[in-house]
Amino acid sequence: MATQQLTSEESATLLDILKTRFEKNKNRHTGLEWANVQTKLEANPKKMWSLLQMEKTGGEPDVVAFDEKTKEYIFFDCSAESPKERRSICYDHEALEKRKEHKPKDSAINMATEMGIELLTETQYRDLQKLGNFDAKTSSWIQTPTEIRNLGGATFCDFRYNTVFLYHNGADSYYAARGFRGSLRV
Repeated sequence: MATQQLTSEESATLLDILKTRFEKNKNRHTGLEWANVQTKLEANPKKMWSLLQMEKTGGEPDVVAFDEKTKEYIFFDCSAESPKERRSICYDHEALEKRKEHKPKDSAINMATEMGIELLTETQYRDLQKLGNFDAKTSSWIQTPTEIRNLGGATFCDFRYNTVFLYHNGADSYYAARGFRGSLRV
């Protein structure tokens, strides 16, 4: 695994990208101030590393909420479509190992774990859609309930006809238009 430390140049570049996105999309985080977010980020280098991984894979992370109880900022992948470098993957490692032929390059759960983030839940996915229209042409794996996963399935969502749809597939399936969106608390 790569070092989870950013160079000062990487940190400065990432902060600039995040600040620009934050200011451009104020509707996603009404009432929050960038200076407070930046202070929190600078105090959490591992979280900065995770945000860089989200950015590098096409997620376009942005602040979507502040948890008053934990005093954490919540980032979601806010790219218009499912992050480009996280597509054509099955749901988890078990599903990846199950495939005998035409294995995908990785799984959503493996990638998220390596990045230090979590897949969105169904509720988080629905909350994201209140901030704009996402996944109009793609779909995203979401956290799957244990009961469904134990039976070999996995769940994903997309946005069509002004509606969020929740679907299922075999956990070992993968498609060029399906990836995953992540969440990170800082």
